[in-house]
Formats: sequence, C-alpha cells, structure tokens
Amino acid sequence: MSKCISFTAYRDWWYRYSFASYGLRSVLTDLGEGTVMHCWVPKNHRQTKPNLLLIHGFGANAMWQYGNLVRQFIQRFNIYVPDLLFFGRSFTTRPERTEAFQAECVMKVMKSHGVKKLSLVGVSYGGFVGYNMAMKFPEALERLVLCCAGVCLEEKDMEEGLFAVSDLDEAARTLMPQTPEKLRDLMRLSFVKPIKGVPSYFLSDFIEVMCMDYVEEKRELLQMILTGRKLNNLPKITQPTLIVWGDQDQIFPVELAYRLERHLGENAKLELIKNAGHALNLEKPGEFAKHLKSFLIDSSSPSFASKDDNDDRDGDGDHDHLHS
Repeated sequence: MSKCISFTAYRDWWYRYSFASYGLRSVLTDLGEGTVMHCWVPKNHRQTKPNLLLIHGFGANAMWQYGNLVRQFIQRFNIYVPDLLFFGRSFTTRPERTEAFQAECVMKVMKSHGVKKLSLVGVSYGGFVGYNMAMKFPEALERLVLCCAGVCLEEKDMEEGLFAVSDLDEAARTLMPQTPEKLRDLMRLSFVKPIKGVPSYFLSDFIEVMCMDYVEEKRELLQMILTGRKLNNLPKITQPTLIVWGDQDQIFPVELAYRLERHLGENAKLELIKNAGHALNLEKPGEFAKHLKSFLIDSSSPSFASKDDNDDRDGDGDHDHLHS
C-alpha cells in the first residue's frame, strides 16, 4: 500500500462529510487573548428543539467519538460538538490547563451562538469539563450525562494502585501514544474485545494524524486533573445526572462510578453496561444511545428521587440495568 494513502485522513474526511450532511457546519470562534475554539454547530438552529452539547475525551477527535450519536439524535436536538483546547482545531496561547478553563471557553462558544439552555454529554475527560460547566453555569445546564468520567478520583488513588498505570508519565504515554505498541496498549485498556492483528502501518498512520499535536499541552491537562485532587473538595452538582460506565473499564475503574453516584445522591442514576470497557461509546454504541435516549428524551422526571426497588446501591449484586 502506498505510503501516501492515509486511511485515517480518509476516515476523517468521511466524518466531516457526514457531519455536514447531518446539517452541521464547522465554525471557528476567536475568544480573544490567543484562544480559538472549533465547534460543529447547526446550520439552522431551531428554537423548537432543545440543545445538546457533546464533549469528547482523549483519543480520536470529536467526530470519531460522536459520529454515531449525532446521526441518531440530530432530528431531536440542536447539536453542538466542540473541539476542546489542544484537540482538533482548538488552541490557546494562554497558560491555563484546568478543566475549569475549558468549561469557560466552551460556554463562551455556546453563548456566541445564542445558546442559553442545554443538556450535555461528556465522555471521559469531556465529563470533567462537563461537570465544571454544571458547577459554574447551573442556570444553563439542564441535564448532564457523564460517561466513564472519573471526576471523583483522588490523587492518592494512583499511589494506591486503583489504575492500570502507576504514574502520570505512564498515563500520558498510554493516552497519547507515539508508537504502535503504545497504541495497542491503549486499545487493550479501552476495549473489552480490541481488534487484533491491526498492521503497524495503520496504527502509525492513526498516530501521525491524531496523536502528534500538542503532546506536552495534553500532558499538562492530565496533570491538572490529578494533582491535589480530593473528593471532599468536589462540589455537588444539582442537575439530574446520568452516569454511564463500562463494567470492565480499565482506565477509570467502576469503583469511580459508584463513588460518583454516592457523591451526587438522589440527583444521579447509574447505568452499567455489561462487557464494555472505557470506550463504551464506540464498543457498545447501541446501548449507549439507548440510555441517552431514555434520559434525555423519554424521561420527564426532574430528579431521580424515586429509585427502582430492586436497584442495587452497593454495586456487588445483580443489576436490572445491566445489559448484554
């Protein structure tokens, strides 16, 4: 196969074409002071539709992470899909690396498009940003979905061996792979059944297109979510919150899902997806979309004060909300 042919670049083009065909357009917003954010926004915003913000995590760009979901939800929502700073086409020359700064920038983009109320889905690191948006802008956030987002982690968790990696440097090398071997490690950690036998050429191609930009800045983002983090310093949000997790997540173990559910109390509902890892939005897209539809479209309850009688709160029994 000729080296000039990039499967990753072609796939990326296909996602861009698909997003445009769904009725979205690519927009760059200059937020000032050296900060520019890219976002997919509706070509025609409909006042009769609710607004849905989809925030990606580390790894492939937002289009790859949310392509399937956009297709399924575009008829019901005005959908917005931003690139967080140092991902895709978004960047800043400012020194801030906190998820709070990311949250402020995303909200500025939303306000620039006249969005005052929205529901939000955040996958992994995107959940950290989404949680901060719920904290900082409670009047704007109506409902929140946190998918495999370890916002309740503590710095001591890494020292005590909760994670598959032992320190920040190993985490950075895994989440921002620079070699085919490291990308295979990431696939093994992210999927219960990772694709096997992928040629190194395809992995190197993916790394060249997706993983080579802003490596040090992304490492600093990781450092900020770990350093000095304590659960008792995390404010409780009040919005109805759906927590979705893979029961075999090796990046953010399922203990963090139960911890988050306990932290939020009656405002939260936990759905575990059986035989799914960290990348459950890609590994189990149908079940992921089903839970989101139930929460964002079908549910009319303002809170989760009423739980199922047979819902297991301790996490050590059978769950009626686990699906194969």
